Amino acid sequence: MKKIRVLIVEDSPVVRELLLYIIGSDARFEVVAAVGSAEEALQGLDRFAPDVISLDIRLPGMNGLDATLEIMATHPMPIVVVSASVQDDELNIAMNALRAGALTVVEKPVGVTSDAYRALADQLCNQLAIMSQVRVVKQARRRNLNFGSAERMEAMPAPSWETVRPKMLGLVASTGGPNALSRVLNGLPRDFPLPILIVQHMTAGFVDGFVQWLSQVTPFPAHMAGDGMLPRPASLYLPPADHHLEIKGGRLYLNTAPPVVAQRPSGTVLFKSMARDLKEAGIGVLLTGMGADGAEGMLEMRRSGAYTLAEDESTTVIYGMPGEAVRMGAVRESLPLDAIALRLRQLVGVLS
Repeated sequence: MKKIRVLIVEDSPVVRELLLYIIGSDARFEVVAAVGSAEEALQGLDRFAPDVISLDIRLPGMNGLDATLEIMATHPMPIVVVSASVQDDELNIAMNALRAGALTVVEKPVGVTSDAYRALADQLCNQLAIMSQVRVVKQARRRNLNFGSAERMEAMPAPSWETVRPKMLGLVASTGGPNALSRVLNGLPRDFPLPILIVQHMTAGFVDGFVQWLSQVTPFPAHMAGDGMLPRPASLYLPPADHHLEIKGGRLYLNTAPPVVAQRPSGTVLFKSMARDLKEAGIGVLLTGMGADGAEGMLEMRRSGAYTLAEDESTTVIYGMPGEAVRMGAVRESLPLDAIALRLRQLVGVLS
């Protein structure tokens, strides 16, 4: 079987040797190069011809965000961001790298004597293997990351779903989700009249920072959900790491029931609760992601009369989750990413 070609970009010689050991010891991989700067990686991309890049965030000279922007504009390929910190500026750079086209972020494996070493090493290798198979497309260099909303879609016909007053919006995403979520949310007005519940599959250590990051890059305050919390309009709510999020009696609740299709939090759990609690007054949106999470729950939403939307295959990083929902007949409408916000504004009657 052909080995997966990995390029390691890491400025610390000690950590670079550790990553060489971890990745090089896995029979699935061939490490084609291990370099200490983004500039060196960019200069050698044609020569190295990697299938996937392990990219440090804090680098001398060009940092991981700028490296991601350059790679996705000139040599688009799967990037796994490897971050040592789950807070402060390094986390912010990591999240913006995901928004710029990197596929996922994982914690940097710590010293071999640490209890967490083996788990983090396995996670890194598994993510490199999975992401090496993802199709990526060239993206324009957009350093300010002001990805557009749906202003070009104003000619879209209004939906016939006009007799129901929506009460809540659910958004579910996985691989490629931070970029997709930010683009949808930035297409909505600050006074969007519904609470927005979000399930984004993400490494546990980055969840708190992801919530803070959403508050910075979208028009809405983002909150970690808590039991009994009453969600407010124009606000985002996400579950803590390793917890399912549900809506019951109009309030938010968390649980640690078993994972659903290998995910906790699960989009299916959220959507099923919305179907039960909101009936036709819910709106569910399923964005890019690997696997099938969310599809079964979206089917229940559609059967309950809710409006269900999926990202069209033409704009997804991975069509797995929305594609499964379409296959099951759970999706009322599939739209390209930049058309979703306008449709949501139409559904709730906020077009300005």
